[in-house]
Amino acid sequence: MTIEPPLAVLDSGLSDLLDQVAERQRLDFGHMVSDVKADGSLITACDRWSDATLVAGLNALYPAQGVLSEEGRQLVPSTEAFWVVDPLDGTTNFAAGIPYWAISLARFEAGVPVFAVLDVPPLRQRIWAIRGEGAWRNGRRLHPPALQAHPAGCASLCSRSIGVLQKLPNQRFPGKIRLLGVASLNLVSVAMGQTVAALEATPKIWDLAAAWLILTELGCPVTWLQRHPGGIPVGTDLGAADFPVLAADREETLARFMPWGEALVC
Repeated sequence: MTIEPPLAVLDSGLSDLLDQVAERQRLDFGHMVSDVKADGSLITACDRWSDATLVAGLNALYPAQGVLSEEGRQLVPSTEAFWVVDPLDGTTNFAAGIPYWAISLARFEAGVPVFAVLDVPPLRQRIWAIRGEGAWRNGRRLHPPALQAHPAGCASLCSRSIGVLQKLPNQRFPGKIRLLGVASLNLVSVAMGQTVAALEATPKIWDLAAAWLILTELGCPVTWLQRHPGGIPVGTDLGAADFPVLAADREETLARFMPWGEALVC
């Protein structure tokens, strides 16, 4: 049975904005040339257009709320509430013709996300969460992965965390490894019951903002391996700030993968 989400989630302006950006990305997919940014990551004209369109749209819809975005202003806004935007998470996939990427938005209040949405344009899926109320995918309520069985036992690693396997050569990695190439979706794969754990070595605030709330609302334990991303002071430049993180479907899984999380940052 479909469970209708709270009316606040169905804000037509925000839905229309996401639809506009998602459709443009689907049209541009396979036709973009990428450039290399200073940090070595890729960017396309579609990233820049998506960022500018989302920021302008959010400013028009919520003029009293600031915006921090990957390709725009990366300072923590001074407004009481603000948005964190990743316009196209998974640019390497997008530029390489691999149909798996996401648009990530999260609204922060008091230093933590209170509303989050991940749109996956190639799959036409939209996942959202509201603090204290739960999470949904395309209008259907999601249930905690701890209530499900995971016989495959897949674990998601990012390309920069794969090196932990060499740090613990005498221990068997407790899962079948998957590298999805999209930080936000790596983490949310745990919340969706697709993987049992996810390890991200260098996620930025825009990579993890929406996934963080979705994981929390579905009861998934999250351990920040160096620095907690909550309550960061106004004006802080987060352009180069990494927040290594380990997420799991339940506490026992978290404990099983913790040696690799600790090896990542030691």
